[in-house]
Amino acid sequence: MSEKQVLPGDEIAVEEEYVAAEGTYVRDGKIYASQVGTLILDDNECVAKVVSYNPPNVLEIDDIIYLTIDDTRKTMATATAIASDKTQRAISSSTVATIHVSKISPDYTDNVADEFRKGDLVRGRVISVKPSLQITTKDPHLGVIRAQCGICKTELVPKGKKNLFCPKCKRSQPRKLADDYGDVKL
Repeated sequence: MSEKQVLPGDEIAVEEEYVAAEGTYVRDGKIYASQVGTLILDDNECVAKVVSYNPPNVLEIDDIIYLTIDDTRKTMATATAIASDKTQRAISSSTVATIHVSKISPDYTDNVADEFRKGDLVRGRVISVKPSLQITTKDPHLGVIRAQCGICKTELVPKGKKNLFCPKCKRSQPRKLADDYGDVKL
């Protein structure tokens, strides 16, 4: 097996000798690199591939991710996935996620707005990536990790196990809180 550095468009092999694999494409019987990376020519398997230096951060089931809540309806919240806990990098796969009311809390929830609000920063676990990105926050370490008051935009502070309090407006709001709410630094 031989390895060397290649750039997109570099001719790396011919189809008569190798099969094009990840990071490559074929044109007129020749195999070219489609990305910057390390060329791997596997003579045993007769495969030519280019492995990226910085592979994309693609989500998998059970990944812990950070999201911002975009909208809430009675039975579902939509959110934008912004980073993965394992890599602390932006996510390159689909970033639109849904959280169904039954996947929010181990306790009974009949209205998503009682658990999340638009703009909340949430830690969740991936339970499905196809056909769509679906998240759960049922575990104690999952849920809202940072939130702002909807009126004055002051950061809310925890008040009890399931409520947040605005020190400026003196309003209390329920949320599905992560066990480390307010201690997370992103």
